[in-house]
Amino acid sequence: MILGCPEEFEDVKMASRRTLKAVLVDLSGTLHVEDTAVPGAQDALHRLREASVAVKFVTNTTKESKRNLLERLRGLNFDLQEKEIFTSLSAARSLLEKTMLRPLLLVEDGALEDFAGIDTLEPNAVVVGLAPEHFNYQTMNKAFRLVLGGAPLIAIHKARYYKRKDGLALGPGPFVTGLEYATDCQATVVGKPEKTFFTQALADLGCSPDEAVMIGDDARDDVGGAQSAGMLGILVRTGKYRRGDENKVNPAPHLTCDTFPDAVDHILQNLL
Repeated sequence: MILGCPEEFEDVKMASRRTLKAVLVDLSGTLHVEDTAVPGAQDALHRLREASVAVKFVTNTTKESKRNLLERLRGLNFDLQEKEIFTSLSAARSLLEKTMLRPLLLVEDGALEDFAGIDTLEPNAVVVGLAPEHFNYQTMNKAFRLVLGGAPLIAIHKARYYKRKDGLALGPGPFVTGLEYATDCQATVVGKPEKTFFTQALADLGCSPDEAVMIGDDARDDVGGAQSAGMLGILVRTGKYRRGDENKVNPAPHLTCDTFPDAVDHILQNLL
């Protein structure tokens, strides 16, 4: 299309601009890495909150409960409320309640309180999160036998790896994939990058995916998942990001920038 004058260009530009109502923000690797905040992230979050958008925090973290996660973030001087955090643990619990399954929970002990009240006696399902202390032969073999016997396999998420202070570390994805391979079955995934995860996170914000943007450090799970759900995705080069990650998703990220504060600057200057 050839535009005849500057006024026409501005009309097309305005027509293509989305109405932005919500920003979903990843936590680990985007706002912080373990107990260290990304420089400038607290101030950037404050600036984002002053804009006319809703903010919600979406995370695949399964190492700790939502309560412990909230305490950690507040200890890093982030202004968050518990109701603003939507976790893959929450999505997994919701699925268990709907299906009335009794899970073998492969999650860290610190995350178990998010499953309080769920019946785990005589398990008839396997739920896998990040559980380094439980990924041993005996436990994995128990999970294998349950799934082989017909128990559904539920992956809280299938991230390949994540970022710790001492470097990258295996996520639950390789262990879920191992069980899939051994049992010749496919896991049900409830966390990012599943479309239902993003739509559930947006449900109480009163907006549709085409009115939202996602910021995260995982090209596939954060950006690819969000864009498949109809959102814009912004990839940050912190946390688990590795050079070239932006080329691993199609379509490419709406934007790839260095840090969360840079992503916020872009939103405030170009999307609102």
